Amino acid sequence: MTTVRTPFAGPVVALADVPDPVFAGQLVGAGVAIDPSAESGPVTAVAPVDGTIVKLHPHAFALQGAAGTDVLVHVGIDTVKLAGAGFELLAAEGDTVAAGDPVVRFTPSTIIAAGYSPVCPVVVLGSAPDSVAQDAVGTTVAAGDPLYTA
Repeated sequence: MTTVRTPFAGPVVALADVPDPVFAGQLVGAGVAIDPSAESGPVTAVAPVDGTIVKLHPHAFALQGAAGTDVLVHVGIDTVKLAGAGFELLAAEGDTVAAGDPVVRFTPSTIIAAGYSPVCPVVVLGSAPDSVAQDAVGTTVAAGDPLYTA
């Protein structure tokens, strides 16, 4: 089992409450989401597991976990349409990272001002629906806190 940690602080919400049918329907995988809406300044998203960054876009990154758990962190909904505006990459594809290492910096208010949701799904790629514990939903977490095990 791998402990998947939160990439940044905020309230934890269920994927079913994410305003995107792909994430809400767990089509990419099971998990939870973090809502950084209350943050006024820049937020640094960190790696939720030890592993290798296999995909890195300004709005999303995927890690091949060292223990075999692959995790996607998607910063905001429809944020691909921002074409990288408001995001700063702090790592590169192919980098080996430890849980807690910085990957992307973004400003939630910039995402909101563009008309998008800053909510951030953190999912186990390819996992079965409802296969991730939802114990953290409804709580507020600090960066690096355990979200779930997978």
